[in-house]
Amino acid sequence: MKLSFKVNSHTGSVELERVNHIVLDINEKIEKALCFIDLDPAEGMFFNGYQTWTYTREYTRTDRMRGLNGMPEGVIKRYSLEGYGDYHFTRYPFRRGIFHGYSYCYFRDGERFKLFASLDERPGYTIFGYSVKKNRLKLIRDCEGFRTSGSFHAFDLFYMEGSEDEVFDAWFEALEIKARPAPRLAGYSSWYNRYEDIDESSIMEDLKGCGAVLSKGDLFQVDDGWETRVGDWDEADPEKFPQGMKKLAQDIHAAGYKAGLWMAPFAAAKGSELLKAHPDWVIRDEEGEPFLCGCNWRGFYGLDIDVPECRDHIERSVRRAVEDWGFDLLKLDFLYAAATFGNERETRAGRMIRAMELIRSWVGDKMILACGVPLMPCFGLTEYSRIGCDVGLTWSDRPFLRLTHRERVSTENSLTDTIARRHLDGRAFGNDPDVFFLRTENLELTEEEKDILASVNALLGTVFLTSDDPGRYTDEQKQKYAHYRHLTEAENVRLIRGERTGLSYYLDGREHELLLPERLV
Repeated sequence: MKLSFKVNSHTGSVELERVNHIVLDINEKIEKALCFIDLDPAEGMFFNGYQTWTYTREYTRTDRMRGLNGMPEGVIKRYSLEGYGDYHFTRYPFRRGIFHGYSYCYFRDGERFKLFASLDERPGYTIFGYSVKKNRLKLIRDCEGFRTSGSFHAFDLFYMEGSEDEVFDAWFEALEIKARPAPRLAGYSSWYNRYEDIDESSIMEDLKGCGAVLSKGDLFQVDDGWETRVGDWDEADPEKFPQGMKKLAQDIHAAGYKAGLWMAPFAAAKGSELLKAHPDWVIRDEEGEPFLCGCNWRGFYGLDIDVPECRDHIERSVRRAVEDWGFDLLKLDFLYAAATFGNERETRAGRMIRAMELIRSWVGDKMILACGVPLMPCFGLTEYSRIGCDVGLTWSDRPFLRLTHRERVSTENSLTDTIARRHLDGRAFGNDPDVFFLRTENLELTEEEKDILASVNALLGTVFLTSDDPGRYTDEQKQKYAHYRHLTEAENVRLIRGERTGLSYYLDGREHELLLPERLV
């Protein structure tokens, strides 16, 4: 196969090899950087979504990706839907037989994979686009407007054919990236039962209840709702947590668990004290207007790490949580807000990588669970990362929600993401597939749906969290929890394709199968 490229007025063609570095001498602003590879469609075609929540799966040649096409412009603007994904900068149409993704993609026939993957995203995200009609893989380096002087890495591309394990092992060897030590993590998260409606009393109730099923050393994670406003991290909401977060971390430790805390360090909500005092700290779009990154908390903005005072504020917030309050793990969310735009000095991807490197340096030897973030900038920098969207309290999306952005809350989509991105677990970081449920109240999932969710999370993730109050579990539910917890010890987990669809795994010296709804794979 040949690789043809065009960067501004520079053009050329080379034979595609396992490692390909196209480095050009350019002293100007980049207008476009394109690369083309002629390639026939395959049985299955995978394109990694922009960030952790972006719906990601294998496609067939007749499938279509969904974007915001069909949504009224007024709805898009009202709910800031463009901010969640790549909609404000992607050039790919959402039509049948046209697909795109970020940092890596593969084409699969049977058990034979052709992997195309970036070796360096700092010069700009590598956007892989494919047209079934044209039989052409198109690569775009997301660096338009970046001004370079001297050697510019137009493309850094890895290519290999082989089995799934062979191609992904070889890619990470070529990247010279190893996952940080990330022990298997089981435990509890407060979000998907109580959401923001938490306080000292409810959290202590759940902490006591976790003694019914959790083991010493498990994780007890306090999610969103402890702060007064997103962006105001100096102290907990004094009405909800009058004794403060340091005392809460001590109570979690006294119960024998690791203490986890949710934060969104690069985000600030409308109405936050931070934005009232520092409106100039927000990231702005190409027109110089503050850019809304989404509609959570009635709208929120990204914070500009190039403003020294803003960067110092974020550093203090993160260090306080791990050094002063004593939390062992930070679930850092909505991280994409740090890098919605690039500029002449730095690409969007370069900014995201720099933001993650800063976070890593501030957290030190405590653990990071990244969420709402482009994936490759996390490789080797975080112990854990979400690899899908948030689960919901129902299985399928409400009909009107299926027309919205690909980063929406959806249990079905979350499971698809978990299966599709299974190859990152243990290579890039420990995969977090989000939570599972056993409870019957405040939930619309059937028993079969709850079983699928818990089983897939146990088999394919390194993080295994419930969002129930285990103190309310019946004896039967406790037995189910023990069963799923045992599933986390399974080995040689493999995807089954063909007449039946599911997961094959070894446990207790025997091979087992978990059959799945075909639409998840």
